[in-house]
Amino acid sequence: MCFFTSCITMVKECQKGDFSYMKNYNFFKSLPFKLIVGVVVGIIVGLILNSTDGAPLTSAILNIVVTLKYVLGQVINFCIPLIIIGFIAPSITKMGNNASRLLLLAVAIAYTSSVGAALFSTAAGYALIPHLSIASSVEGLKELPEAVFQLSIPQIMPVMSALVFSIMVGLAAAWTGAKIITQVLDEFQAIVLDIVSRILIPLLPFFIGLTFCGLAYEGSITKQLPVFIQVILIVMVGHYIWMALLYTIAGVYSGENPLEVIKHYGPAYLTAVGTMSSAATLAVALQCARKAKPLRKDMVSFGIPLFANIHLCGSVLTEVFFCMTISKILYGSLPSIGTMILFCVLLGVFAIGAPGVPGGTVMASLGLITGVLLFDDAGTALMLTIFALQDSFGTACNVTGDGALTLILTGYARKHNIAENSETPSSPL
Repeated sequence: MCFFTSCITMVKECQKGDFSYMKNYNFFKSLPFKLIVGVVVGIIVGLILNSTDGAPLTSAILNIVVTLKYVLGQVINFCIPLIIIGFIAPSITKMGNNASRLLLLAVAIAYTSSVGAALFSTAAGYALIPHLSIASSVEGLKELPEAVFQLSIPQIMPVMSALVFSIMVGLAAAWTGAKIITQVLDEFQAIVLDIVSRILIPLLPFFIGLTFCGLAYEGSITKQLPVFIQVILIVMVGHYIWMALLYTIAGVYSGENPLEVIKHYGPAYLTAVGTMSSAATLAVALQCARKAKPLRKDMVSFGIPLFANIHLCGSVLTEVFFCMTISKILYGSLPSIGTMILFCVLLGVFAIGAPGVPGGTVMASLGLITGVLLFDDAGTALMLTIFALQDSFGTACNVTGDGALTLILTGYARKHNIAENSETPSSPL
């Protein structure tokens, strides 16, 4: 099923009041809960090992922890190029095949919002992170033993090669109308999704638990916990600032009062916080947007499902600030300005091309984190964990921001005299 057909199907189910998927949501079976358990268990075991350092059993357990962490890290790193190709290339072919003025505008403003949020977060990082109480010194920390068994699993291609390959193949397939290649990419995306859901996601709690066990044994995690709490609060403030900016711009462009839109988004925001999923929040988001008088109904039917998949401003803002913080914690310094600008520009592409993955942007952009920012296994694990712990608020920012972008679409349609379709269209175009 193609991307837009899926969106229309979800819209129709939501209009019929089908909320069955939300009833099945169980926090205790969710990835964030499993990650929390992994973190807690890992820290407890690491602290116990730290207090019993020198005992024969402690050394044996540490060898197992380090070896398992190494093997799991190799498996995760091997999948990174597959994820890049599986998400980016099919998304480009689908957008290219259905290009129109409204679609191009929607993609452009979603990308602009994501990159703008990333650059805003970068500026805030350079301004705030140096003033946080971050002790990057490793003095007094214990050292983990080397892995006793190393299973090398090299990637099929470097990360940046996978990104360039995805963009070129996706664009060329769209330009030439290559139906067979498009179908192959769609099937490959389905395969990668299964790899993510059946292999990577189940492994993450163990990988992160082992990583935090090592950090707790070394003694670094207890020194940096207050910093993580401060960073999460700072990022949440950043979400509200960016949403206010989006709605202000949308109101100025459309000539409508943005408060008439955002005042209806309370249920959608709370639903996103509870479900941590834009897809699971789509039904409520559609209802909220349809109550907003400034928004055209046809733009709501077209824009809200589309932006739920390609507009991830809150997630991008969060990831950038967290990456800078972790770089300071683990590596002693912030990335250079040039590196961060490159990271932000590329991250905007990943935000559009990587919908529907647990952990969203950060999971699909692991290649950028390791390839551009040069994070090692410890940095990647910390990034995945701290991102997942606040993912609900990033998702809420994404969903609420969709209303502002839909208001921009409405203003564009009115200014260019695009006739309004009062019925739910069989095609988004």
